[in-house]
Amino acid sequence: MELTLPLTEVSLPASTDRTLLSSGLYQGRSRAAARAYLYGTGFSPDDLRRPIVGVAHAWIETMPCNLNHRDLAGKAKEGVRRAGGTPMELNTIAIGDGVTMGTEGMKTSLVSREVIADSIELVARGHMFDALVCIVGCDKTVPAAAMALARLDRPGVVLYSGSIMPGRFRGRDVAMGEVFEAIGAVSAGTMTEDDLAELELVACPGPGACGGQFTANTMSMVMEALGLSPVGFNSIPATDPAKSVVAGQVGELVLTALEADLRPSQILTRPAFENAVAAVAASGGSTNAVLHLLALAREVGVDLALADIDRVSRRTPLLCDLLPGGRYTSVDLHRAGGIGLVLRRLLEGGYADGTALTVTGRTLAEDVAAVTETPGQDVVAALDRPLAAEGGLVVLYGNLAPEGSVVKITAHTLTSHRGPARVFDREEDAYDAVVAGRIVAGDVVVIRYEGPRGGPGMREMLAVTGALVGQGLGRSVALVTDGRFSGATNGLMVGHAAPEAAMGGPLAGLRDGDIIRIDVGDRTVQAEGVDLPGRLGEWSAPKPAYPHGVLAKYAAQVGSASEGAVTGP
Repeated sequence: MELTLPLTEVSLPASTDRTLLSSGLYQGRSRAAARAYLYGTGFSPDDLRRPIVGVAHAWIETMPCNLNHRDLAGKAKEGVRRAGGTPMELNTIAIGDGVTMGTEGMKTSLVSREVIADSIELVARGHMFDALVCIVGCDKTVPAAAMALARLDRPGVVLYSGSIMPGRFRGRDVAMGEVFEAIGAVSAGTMTEDDLAELELVACPGPGACGGQFTANTMSMVMEALGLSPVGFNSIPATDPAKSVVAGQVGELVLTALEADLRPSQILTRPAFENAVAAVAASGGSTNAVLHLLALAREVGVDLALADIDRVSRRTPLLCDLLPGGRYTSVDLHRAGGIGLVLRRLLEGGYADGTALTVTGRTLAEDVAAVTETPGQDVVAALDRPLAAEGGLVVLYGNLAPEGSVVKITAHTLTSHRGPARVFDREEDAYDAVVAGRIVAGDVVVIRYEGPRGGPGMREMLAVTGALVGQGLGRSVALVTDGRFSGATNGLMVGHAAPEAAMGGPLAGLRDGDIIRIDVGDRTVQAEGVDLPGRLGEWSAPKPAYPHGVLAKYAAQVGSASEGAVTGP
């Protein structure tokens, strides 16, 4: 596929107002002290007269996902300078979801989305950046950067730092989700400890985010579908030399957007959000995209609800054969034609709006026109041969989730299940039961008090779901939780049940043995023959897990998962 965007052909109208926001910080006699500080860091008087572009990234040494951010930031800064701007680099935090999975540490992951967005916003406001380049990688950095841009409403571009290459285990490609499933396989006796040790050594071969259509790569696709990232840039793998090339081009592009005063509020429209939902649905993407799209829509005042997401998914065919439900990695998608190929399919089928504006100043239809499909590829299905008639995002309602819940359906997922509840108040307790063999075919595992407020932090449940699949129970056991799932999750796993148990939601009234019925076709998740309101009349809220600190502040401020689990006044 074509790896470079012909930025020299982008034609955006010049802004009629060229007064730079940064001039209020660096121009005039009263700002002499500010300039003096910057001269001490190596900037020149000419530098401070040019547009100031913040180059934000999340380099951190706690995971491989963001390890190339410093290098990409350097290339982006070169591009900014070539285009006549002055870059100022800043970095923020990141939490490694895969590393913290299954522990108390995972409670910090969703919280980090708010902290990252807040930190980028604060630095950009405080230092009056005229525009921003945001380099993103691991899961929460992607929506957080978009949220910051939306709040600031200044010209900006998001660049995803790229997927990891697949690992190689005994002659086949593997991704990190298979390591979690292998843990369950060892406890079931179908793999040995030595097998697992060999797999963990090769599953993660270098820099980049998890290699399936898990949350990071799903949100990477969302950024291109929304128009905040140039089509063709995000799917380039982390270690591909082309990644550095496009990082430089992004640095140039942001100055073009600044000259045209092209702002996120012009890009993040209702059609753009529906395009993003369609892309997630067609690709079998992560249910975390639901949370993040709801949160981002709220930042720009777009009225997006769970029902809208389900409606778009129903009308959109499943087109991508990607992990975890399919056969291929995100690197395979790139080789097949990239995210642009998926978007072009959606436009050709009438499932997306090609008139939506993108950060290039062109429409989405114009941006995907030059996408090249690799002959013979079977990663992205033809429109007349979809993998499934409906997309992978499904919203369920019922007496267990009156405000809604979310499940990801692939071509291989069960679509109905009925069985007795096995109720746990902590993820760790559910995990111990799974690996000890106390969960059997037909059960419905219920994990409650893991919602945004109850956890707090709405942990992902990949340790539990991976163990279930690894034990061979992926097609005979279902799971319901007010927590959430990793994009690597397989099976009939219902998350985001709202209201959450910690707020007196229906899950708080469930007991072991209650019969639960899940029906994807009917969009229902129900407890049968149970007087949940009566039981909840005797319920009292559990003591907060964290009485002080950042998690306590988050728990006090966070809203329902059905509205994006956002914090606010």
